[in-house]
Amino acid sequence: MENKKTFGSYIFQRRRELGMTQKDLAEKLYVTESAVSKWERGGSLR
Repeated sequence: MENKKTFGSYIFQRRRELGMTQKDLAEKLYVTESAVSKWERGGSLR
């Protein structure tokens, strides 16, 4: 569980540093905005 939260924090920090929205990141990774949101909250890594 801790790895998910650490990963989520990292994704959030890098995305913000790059000035990207969740939508921007989702488009680059070919996933949905809700997937990015779940990653950042530590909900899922899939």
